[in-house]
Amino acid sequence: MGEKRQAIYDATTLGKPKMALLGLQHMFAMFGATILVPILVNGYFNGEGLSVQVTLFFAGIGTLLFHLFSKFKVPAFLGSSFAFLGGFATVANLNSGKYADMTYGEKLPYACGGIVVAGLLYLILAIVIKIVGVKKVMHFLPPVVTGPIIICIGLSLAPSAVSNASANWFLALVALFVVIFFNIWGKGMFKIIPILMGVVISYVVALIMNAVGFTNADGSAILDFAPVAEASWVGLPPFQIAKFDLTAVLVMAPIAIATMMEHVGDISAISATTNKNFIEDPGLHRTLFGDGLATAIAGLFGGPANTTYGENTGVLELSKVYDPKVVEIAAVYAIVVSFIPKISDIIGTMPTAIIGGISFILYGMISAIGVRNVVENKVDFTKSRNLIVAAVILVSGLGFSDGITFTIGNTPVTLTSLAIAALLGIILNAVLPGNDYDFGINHKGDINRGVSFNNHEEVG
Repeated sequence: MGEKRQAIYDATTLGKPKMALLGLQHMFAMFGATILVPILVNGYFNGEGLSVQVTLFFAGIGTLLFHLFSKFKVPAFLGSSFAFLGGFATVANLNSGKYADMTYGEKLPYACGGIVVAGLLYLILAIVIKIVGVKKVMHFLPPVVTGPIIICIGLSLAPSAVSNASANWFLALVALFVVIFFNIWGKGMFKIIPILMGVVISYVVALIMNAVGFTNADGSAILDFAPVAEASWVGLPPFQIAKFDLTAVLVMAPIAIATMMEHVGDISAISATTNKNFIEDPGLHRTLFGDGLATAIAGLFGGPANTTYGENTGVLELSKVYDPKVVEIAAVYAIVVSFIPKISDIIGTMPTAIIGGISFILYGMISAIGVRNVVENKVDFTKSRNLIVAAVILVSGLGFSDGITFTIGNTPVTLTSLAIAALLGIILNAVLPGNDYDFGINHKGDINRGVSFNNHEEVG
């Protein structure tokens, strides 16, 4: 399946032009999903929701903050979190008490206030981990738990890939096959930018199809440049200050339970991808702190919660370039674009079918990394307790598609499927006999291979 390639941990050896292209690839990978969050939230708030410009600005700033607190060691991009969409929808529909006479635009800052509190919960957990030690915390999060959660992260995104691709299957397949072609048969630089090539070539195909009159499956135009014509070249993102109310906080903050578990899964996935143990160095407390601070600051100024992006983990896996600097370049691009509405809107014309086709690879990669995480950590599935833990996580993570909603006081709170899966997995792993996992120590059972990773190991 193509030649094996040496992993690249220092992208400066490639030269600045290639690093700039690699950063552009990471930006395209995150862009569709990142701007989709404010688009969806705007639907909940009747057009008075989150701003795409603010979202892009805090995706970039949040990523750079994360890299600062994780000692510039973890090649993660922080984009908009989908986990909080249910919370936004709930706040938008609040119509009692002080919310009874509010417009949708007046409710939004309270939702953002809940996100600030959610981000602060990350900081609390980070401090706990720092005090008690990562080994004690990771005893409850062995590979038999994190591996299936990573698998669920990828597979739970699969329906969105199919849904996006179904808008125009031809374009989606063009994007998919271009990525596959360059990843397997590409030479030189082209081999490490398959996502960027998939975006560019399929977009050119979309331009040609649009010019000759082809349409999407629903009859809509493949490309719509009307927003681009109306957009200005320079514009300050419309920041707004968050407001705080207990009702909105109780809606938004508990979602952090899910996203913190997803964070552990994502960092495990990036560790497995790059053959480095980021949970130990720079430490889970640092990555959680960076993610939580990025989320809290974004919410404070009217942006969505941030989360480590699986799409960019997929890019790492395909490109084999693991240098955090290329992700930091993507973050700078996002900040720059946030001040140029016209460029933001041009990139926003990207057909959802292209995003869907590329997501076939990226989302599948995440699940494949989860499988690899389980295999490389030698999880023993001859043990019934391990089978039970993994089975419950997989069924919960994929079965509770709408999560579980319950009421605290008069406020509905929703636990997402991934939160349910993580909580049940952690509880089962803790109570079932036979949990002999010792983070970084036990080399006979469910070992953590990160302690012996070789930075120069050949991967392919």
